[in-house]
Amino acid sequence: MAKFNTNSNTYIIIYSVVMVVVVAVLLSVASLSLQSRQYENMLNEKKDQIVKALGENPAETPYDSIITEAVVFDAEGNVLTNDAAEVFEVMKDLKGAFEQGKYPAFKAATGVVLPLYGAGLWGPIWGYVALDTDMNTVKGIVLDHSGETPGLGAEITTAKHQAQYVGKSVFEGEELVGITLKKGGADKSNPHEVDAITGGTKTSDGVSAMILNSLNYYKPYFDAVRAAAAAKEVESNELNNENNEQ
Repeated sequence: MAKFNTNSNTYIIIYSVVMVVVVAVLLSVASLSLQSRQYENMLNEKKDQIVKALGENPAETPYDSIITEAVVFDAEGNVLTNDAAEVFEVMKDLKGAFEQGKYPAFKAATGVVLPLYGAGLWGPIWGYVALDTDMNTVKGIVLDHSGETPGLGAEITTAKHQAQYVGKSVFEGEELVGITLKKGGADKSNPHEVDAITGGTKTSDGVSAMILNSLNYYKPYFDAVRAAAAAKEVESNELNNENNEQ
């Protein structure tokens, strides 16, 4: 039987190559086996954030109990799909989806939750905003980031900051104006302002731009819902007038 010289360069090279291949295979197998679990965790995290945006506790109010339909709109406000699996597939790359004209939304009896995506000081920022059925009043918001400075820009993730958005309005008449993070403090009588993050001007500006830019993608949908509500109100008023005249 031939014997290998374990001290030879050839043996060392062959041994190293074999070990690299074996480790690579093991890592690939581990990655594939964990992939479905990782995706499930990310999916659950997204669902929890959607529920939180509506002002609910995910531990007490599961996603499936409050979201009635998940859809993807096109640039004209038409529904491309309402298959939940396809909607969350689009959510894997929200920036890319927005660039392709695909806009996910999550409908509830109390309103709609829309994803947000933008740029902060050091990297991407994102979140979800929930609007009431009037497509104007903010029910809640969840904000997150990948690299904002702790104690400064990262403050957008705190409950104290996010609580300011509740009850604010994103429309001024028929104009979509979003929510502005106001440096130096918001005018409390202004329904479109919240306090900016102290020492986090760039992050604050990024959040303001993110909200307006992201909501603009959904304006055709807003307009359709608001027009339908206005028409229904007119019809109701006319019916009431007819009943009063009789």
